[in-house]
Amino acid sequence: MKANEPISIPLTNVDSEHCALIVDKGLANIKGISSHKVELNNHRAIITVEKYPEEVVQAAVKQIRDLGYDVPTVKQAFPVTNMSCASCAANTEATLNNQIGVVHAEVNYANTMAKVEYIPGLTNAQSLKEAVQAAGYDLLIEDSITAKESLANIQENHYQLLKKRVIGAIILALPLFVIGMFFMGIPYANYIMWALATPMLFIYGRSFFIGAWKQAKHRSANMDTLVAMSTGIAYIFSVFVTLFPNFMHQHGIHVHVYFEAAGIVIAFILLGKLLEEKAKGNTSSAIKKLMGLQPKTVTVVHDNGHQMDMSISSVQVNQILLVKPGERIAVDGEVTSGHSFVDESMISGEPIPVVKSIGEKVFAGTINQKGSFQFKAEKVGSDTILAHIIKMVEDAQGSKAPVQKLVDQIAAIFVPVVIGIALLSFAAWYFLSGENGFSHGLIAFVTVLVIACPCALGLATPTAIMVGVGKGAEQGILIKDAESLELAKKINAIILDKTGTITEGKPSVKSIKWFSAQTDELRDILFSIEKSSEHPLADAIVQHLNASSTFINNLVIENLSGQGIEGKYNGQTYIIGNTILTKERGINVDETASAWIDTQLRAAQTVVLFSNDQTLLATISIADQLKASSAEAIKQFHKDGIKVYMLTGDNVETAKAVAEQLGIDEYRANVLPAEKANFAKELQQEGKIVAMVGDGINDSNALAQADVSIAMGKGSDIAMDVAKMTIISSDLAKIPDAIHLSKYTVQAIKQNLFWAFIYNIIGIPIAAGILYPINGFLLDPMWAGAAMAFSSVSVVANSLRLKWKKI
Repeated sequence: MKANEPISIPLTNVDSEHCALIVDKGLANIKGISSHKVELNNHRAIITVEKYPEEVVQAAVKQIRDLGYDVPTVKQAFPVTNMSCASCAANTEATLNNQIGVVHAEVNYANTMAKVEYIPGLTNAQSLKEAVQAAGYDLLIEDSITAKESLANIQENHYQLLKKRVIGAIILALPLFVIGMFFMGIPYANYIMWALATPMLFIYGRSFFIGAWKQAKHRSANMDTLVAMSTGIAYIFSVFVTLFPNFMHQHGIHVHVYFEAAGIVIAFILLGKLLEEKAKGNTSSAIKKLMGLQPKTVTVVHDNGHQMDMSISSVQVNQILLVKPGERIAVDGEVTSGHSFVDESMISGEPIPVVKSIGEKVFAGTINQKGSFQFKAEKVGSDTILAHIIKMVEDAQGSKAPVQKLVDQIAAIFVPVVIGIALLSFAAWYFLSGENGFSHGLIAFVTVLVIACPCALGLATPTAIMVGVGKGAEQGILIKDAESLELAKKINAIILDKTGTITEGKPSVKSIKWFSAQTDELRDILFSIEKSSEHPLADAIVQHLNASSTFINNLVIENLSGQGIEGKYNGQTYIIGNTILTKERGINVDETASAWIDTQLRAAQTVVLFSNDQTLLATISIADQLKASSAEAIKQFHKDGIKVYMLTGDNVETAKAVAEQLGIDEYRANVLPAEKANFAKELQQEGKIVAMVGDGINDSNALAQADVSIAMGKGSDIAMDVAKMTIISSDLAKIPDAIHLSKYTVQAIKQNLFWAFIYNIIGIPIAAGILYPINGFLLDPMWAGAAMAFSSVSVVANSLRLKWKKI
């Protein structure tokens, strides 16, 4: 793009000239914009930029969003191929972020995925692919199952090719090692080693040289650069010494050839890469398991009863599918005939099979047990719960923990710094060591380049995150991003909603007490008003009255947030709600009614009052069973040093009874949705790390406010969208498991980073020869290659320990 060429940024929520003016003033504050205007009718901002347009566009998008407006963008994840180390990931990320129209890009070396947010009008997937290809890598941009299968095939082919290269390199490395270490005096030893080392470098190790050349063309460097420089220089020097042996002697320099070092370094690094690829494959085993849950074909039942097998990709919504004993369910739907038990453990983590009969929901990936049944497809393809889980896990595994940002900054400058240290080591040896200065300097130069390992640093955090998120998914704990996984271990205050979180969320009416003459009309009014409500308590009343009541159409309904619902019929106002609402409306509750209400409340039941605008007509007691695991979960919270708060819109007496029964530290009753978020903010202002657990729309504000937000999987979609974690089974006991998983994952990250840093901090000075003046030790380049290979493998292996950790 040429300087001062107009750039069009699309806008949303800019609905008036006033809004346009605000955005225009905001753009004026951005350094680098030479001219700007906002076109309200076209819903876009036009800017011109003198230089660095990609940075200016990113700053403009941030400014527009900070002002409360938005820029429509596309967020996509693309597999990246041809990366060989963490520096490659940093280079690819920098390449993507330097494209005009890319708002933000992250590249994860561990799972080889790039997450890109971009403005469609300014760039597209094909342009991003071409930019990455120019940098020496590639993007797979097909957004389909085929693309994922293609990536899997590419990775498998790469692994098999790497395996062959390792075997070939080791076959040549063995005689090279034996001659170099024990038989240097045999005739033509140098020529034999030259013959053995040449195919090792330029056939089995050619990818390092190709990668280094691609990096050099873009004035960049990565691990390939280090390997190619070290082995290439050792090889060229050894060839020179072999062909012109007298040249060095004439200049008073006594040197050896380093064919064995160059060749065996390649063999060790290739072996390390093979082990690393194998281990990295194991870190993504959770995704592979989830993807393997969906069958390839299904049995479709047509209207005439004819059955036909067809590909799962052809299944349409509302088609009837047959599931036989032992088969996996292909898509989400509702049972239309038959009866069976279904194992849902692979999604919920709960081992006990769930009974399924007509009207029950079934989910893709679960296993039918003994019976067979037919069900109607309701969600297919990417809409199924299984597909959402897979995407959520993939996104979380690809996200970066806050600590990774520091590591990325170090990885970005790591290779240039190592090359500088290697050159400095050579110079120091050459000028300070006298007769053997050149020889020792060359060894130090090569060894420093070989032993430095940016991969260990790059893999330390993402591999632990991948395993941690995957283990959570297998346990029915969906973690949306790495940040929440890292933060969960710090939780010291947890807020619990009552209904659906602590309790089953399936309230049922225990009794209705009428304080006026019970008539069919009053019962129908009560039924009709509650049927118009979305509250779970209303559902319980509707279920109780359903068989004996008739719905009245001409009611005027108004929901009273957090208090109840009001209905108007035939000029009369009817109110259904809690005691606070009844008092506010000035409705008298006599002693008989008060005594009845108190009795129900002491039994931890919720009481709903039905009144007209003058008189209490009836009271309804509703009970919601406590979850079997709630008491144990709260004990575990206390054991972990976490203070437990319960917030509920229910009355004080019921809240108190539940809190005392479960040992909850503090509770608040009659809490409105906005008050839940304010309470979370109050705790945060006291310095607490707050987790909020809820399942309803009314919890979404508090979930958004909390440091760690946890949704119950059987609650509302809005709560799950807002929350950073979802407990699929809605079992409260899974939350301590999630916190423990966070602790173990962060522990693994710290261990990985410690060893990665220590390895480089200790290894590089030793490679430079710091021990030589003390004890005469100078590290051989081939052992440096072995150490470098071991460092990456050890980091990944340490992350894999999480898989077998009991949480």
